[in-house]
Amino acid sequence: MNIVVLNGSPKGEISVTMQYVEFIRRKFPQHTFTIHNIAQKMNKIEKDKDAFDEIISSVKNADGVIWAFPLYYMLCHGNYKRFIEIIFERKAGAAFKDKYAVALTTSIKFFDHTAHAYIHGICDDLNMKFFGGYSAVSNDLMKEEERERFTFFAGDFFRAITEKEQTFRKYPPIVWTSPAYSPKPAAKKIGTKGKKILLLTDEKDKDYNLRKVTGHFTDCFEGEIETVNLHDINISGGCQGCMKCGHDNHCAYEGKDGYIEFFNSKVKTADILIFAGTIKDRYLSSRWKTFLDRSFFNTHIPVLKDKQIGFIISGPLSQLPNLRTMLEAYPPMELGNNAGFVTDESGDSAGIDAQLESLAVRLVRYADSGYISPYDYMTIGGRKLFRDEVWSDLKPIFQADYKMYKKLGLFDFPHKHHIRRIINTLLYYLLKIKPLRKKFQGYMKEGMIMQFKSVLKKA
Repeated sequence: MNIVVLNGSPKGEISVTMQYVEFIRRKFPQHTFTIHNIAQKMNKIEKDKDAFDEIISSVKNADGVIWAFPLYYMLCHGNYKRFIEIIFERKAGAAFKDKYAVALTTSIKFFDHTAHAYIHGICDDLNMKFFGGYSAVSNDLMKEEERERFTFFAGDFFRAITEKEQTFRKYPPIVWTSPAYSPKPAAKKIGTKGKKILLLTDEKDKDYNLRKVTGHFTDCFEGEIETVNLHDINISGGCQGCMKCGHDNHCAYEGKDGYIEFFNSKVKTADILIFAGTIKDRYLSSRWKTFLDRSFFNTHIPVLKDKQIGFIISGPLSQLPNLRTMLEAYPPMELGNNAGFVTDESGDSAGIDAQLESLAVRLVRYADSGYISPYDYMTIGGRKLFRDEVWSDLKPIFQADYKMYKKLGLFDFPHKHHIRRIINTLLYYLLKIKPLRKKFQGYMKEGMIMQFKSVLKKA
C-alpha cells in the first residue's frame, strides 16, 4: 500500500513525531511511505503551485493518509493549519475523498483531545474515512509496552484499508451563511476607569461582519481603545520548535521580526484583551494560530495574570464546541479571566449590539474589581500536568519554567501538606476500627458542614 504522511512538524524529518513514522515504516516494510514536510516547507507550498499540486497528487494516489504532527497550543502548528485552509481555498478536497486516515500526535497530552477532534472534523469535511487517532507521549517509543500498542494501532489501520472497513462520520457539516449585521451607535459610552484595553483582530477586507462587530465594540467606550490587526505585526515565521527559549525565554527570532517586542510591550501591559477573529474551517485563522504559537517564547509560564480576556467571533461558534473549549481554556491557563464571548451568528443586529455593550461593561467591571472566575477541571488538570512535567522531565530544558513555577508557588504537590497528611493518615487507620467507623459514618452529614458554621455566622 501507498501511505502518505503529512508532517506537521516545523523541524521536518528530525522531529519526534517522525521517529514514530519511521518506526512503523520499519515494522511494515511491505508498504511505501511518502512523507511531505508540510509545516517546514509551508512558505514554498503556498507560493509554488507545483509544490502544492505534487502533494495533492500524492494524496490522490494514496491508499491511506497519516496526519502526523506535534501539538502546538491545543492544536497543530500554524503552518499546518494554513495548509488545511488552502486545501479548501483551492478546492482540492476531491483528492482526499474516501481516503482512509488517522491522526498521529506527540505531546505531553495537554489538550491532545482538542487537536484530535479538530483533525477528525477536517477529515469528515473532506469526506475521508477517519479510522482513529493515536496520541503518544513524546518518549513513549522508548517503552516496550507502548511500542507494542503503537504497532497494533498501525497494523489495524493498514488492515482496515485492505478490508475496506466501514467508518462513521462524527462531526456534521458546518452549515453557515454569514448574516448581514447593521450596528447602531452605542446608546451609552463606557468609561475605561484607567484600564489599558487592547483589541487584537485578524480582519481582512472580506471580513465585513468582523469589522462591523469590532467597530461597534470600540464605539462603546469613551475615547479610542487600541486596535491592532495581526496582519500588521511583523511576524517573519512560525514557531520553529527549537526550544531555545526553554533556558531563559530568549527566542531564536529575537531581533529578526517585531513579534516579541509587540507581545511584551502591548499584550503583557494591557489590562483588558479582546481576541477578535473569523472562523476558518473549524478554528480561527492560521494567522491567529501563528500568533499563539509564537507566544511560546514565554514557554509554559503563565504571562497574562489577572488580565480580563473577551472573545468576539464572526462565524458559527455554536456549531464548534471544540473550538469554544480551546478558547475558554486559554485565559485561565494564563492566569487570566475569561470574561465571555460575543458572536454574530444570530443575525439579530440589535441583540448583537446589546451583547457587545454588555461585554464591554463586564470587562471594565471585572478589571476594576480584579475578579477572576474559579478555575474548573480543564484549568486545574492542565496546570497540574504542566506542574508535574516542569518538575521532572522538562526541568533540564525548560529551566525558565522551573524558576518561575517555583517563584509563583505552582509546585503545589499534595505531599507538601504535612499536617493534613498526618491527620488523614491517622483517620485512615482509625476508621479501620469498626465501632469508630460506624459512629463516624453516622456523623458524616453534619460533620461535612461543621467547618462552615463560623463563616456563616460572621457573614
